[in-house]
Amino acid sequence: MLRCAWHSGQVPVPADGRRHDNAGRSQDMVSVIGGGIAGSCLAGGLARQGHRVALYEQQRPGPGAGAFLFIDGRGHDAMEAMGVDRSALHEVSYPLAGLDYEDSRGRRSEMPSRGHRFWLRRNLMGVLSEFVARSGADLRYGEPITEVTVSDDDHTIRRGSDVVTTEELLIGADGIDSVVRAALEPARTPVYAGDVVLYGMTGTPLDPPPPTTPAVLHFFAEVAEDGSAGSTFGHIWRPEDPTALWFVRIPRDPLPGTRDDIGMRPVDEWAETVLAATPSSRALVSAFLSRTELVHVSNARNVPLEGARAPQDSVILIGDADHAITPAAGVGARDALEDARAVYDAIVGTASPAEAMTQRRTQIVIDRETAQRARRR
Repeated sequence: MLRCAWHSGQVPVPADGRRHDNAGRSQDMVSVIGGGIAGSCLAGGLARQGHRVALYEQQRPGPGAGAFLFIDGRGHDAMEAMGVDRSALHEVSYPLAGLDYEDSRGRRSEMPSRGHRFWLRRNLMGVLSEFVARSGADLRYGEPITEVTVSDDDHTIRRGSDVVTTEELLIGADGIDSVVRAALEPARTPVYAGDVVLYGMTGTPLDPPPPTTPAVLHFFAEVAEDGSAGSTFGHIWRPEDPTALWFVRIPRDPLPGTRDDIGMRPVDEWAETVLAATPSSRALVSAFLSRTELVHVSNARNVPLEGARAPQDSVILIGDADHAITPAAGVGARDALEDARAVYDAIVGTASPAEAMTQRRTQIVIDRETAQRARRR
């Protein structure tokens, strides 16, 4: 197979590090499963560097729906390194002035912004959809990948009634319920992280405004009498914005049923539960609830890295497909983007994508252990 000969050195590599056809185009096909944040950046970036890329995504192109997220400077650096225009990113997001933490025992701490920007997910996907659409990648939208079969010789991608066989690199960027991971590592499944998470957006401005600093991401944590962690309510607002954004994490048993992402629900279904979980900030929480119509509800989950299959140059996982972490950590999107950048740099530089992802896993573990130590202080 070409991929085996490439990495063993049996196939001569031109001076620019790629194999080309007679028109000068790269011959190494990369199949990316999942056109979310990381998958779109990676596919678009590689295609713009002359690589043949097929991007599979069940959703039609466009902004889509979804909640909101915060990405720090490292995540934005990764997007820019793959070719996404930073000015386009800044045009539809705004910078955080900082992050503020307070708990029901009166402890407070502040953290300056590390290049954090606030995003509505639909705005970010709007930028990235345009980025990949203009890249020359082969975009295969509209039908879900129902099955992936991986072998030493080739990979089979089943999409509706179509079956595609590829002998080149397959990248699973298909999220926490990854079909690619299920084919590679059926025993490595998501685990409940202990919280149900709700995201909400007010439909009208808060009047009067909240008694908190604008453009700062605020966290208010409930601490039980025995010192155990309770709920965390977070919010951000700006005077010039007609809407304010909020979320709450509630420690409890997981929501029943077969779906972990429940999706959008009327706020009235959850208002009483949210108020009961936030007794120390009830007035503030009530103001947000009274101006919100719908909330996005999901079980927070992790994908453990312990015992994970080693990445290979024929098939690798990135982002949530490989190492999803609860939204409470606030780094999932950043981690996925840095995975994509590492794999992008390896492919463009004719290095080993598997080695790049192995190094990323090591860094992720270090980062998470560092964050845990900081929280215990």
